[in-house]
Amino acid sequence: MTDVLLLADLHGNYERLDAFLSYDYDAVIIAGDITNFGPLEPVDSVLSIFEVPCFAIPGNCDPREIIDVLERSDAVCLHKSWISLGNLTIAGIGGSNETPFGTPFELTEEEIDRELARIVKHMDKNVHNVLLSHAPPYEALDLTGGNHVGSQSVRKHMTRFDLVCCGHIHEARGITDLDGVTVVNPGSASDGYGALIRFGKEPKDIQIDLITV
Repeated sequence: MTDVLLLADLHGNYERLDAFLSYDYDAVIIAGDITNFGPLEPVDSVLSIFEVPCFAIPGNCDPREIIDVLERSDAVCLHKSWISLGNLTIAGIGGSNETPFGTPFELTEEEIDRELARIVKHMDKNVHNVLLSHAPPYEALDLTGGNHVGSQSVRKHMTRFDLVCCGHIHEARGITDLDGVTVVNPGSASDGYGALIRFGKEPKDIQIDLITV
């Protein structure tokens, strides 16, 4: 697997998904907020439109019951888990650190810290190691209203990865580097935004293109 389509923040608006099918990629990864506080019934059929392997985590606006839906779907749920595919290992942490809004799927920083510590201890280290996190790391693509709202725990553990794929902050679409790690927020898929990621044969050989459909 070398080419991956990254999507985030669909928020129940699936009208633009078909447009992403025209691109060539080996897998799809979805960085959360598949729904907008539900409903969950369309999720399985929405994810099944992709004819390649699909890996997903929930976002803070997804009901916690989405975990069961993802587990039963054609997609692979990577919340609190990881998978190795060829020269690529993808680990996932869904939900978000706590917000002022009391959204359905929030975790304390202590919970995020504990899960990521477990993951980095046990996951297979690979040529490319990717963290799929709905919440961005603190001080990377996490500005909203002039404040940094990313996760301190994601930042603490991000140096064990080569790439962090996140979402959550709609206005923070982009690519940046923090602590020697590349961070990408593809933007809201509900608005037709995404990213194509190409993984080369050598460590750190990762190319990212932001796309709009």
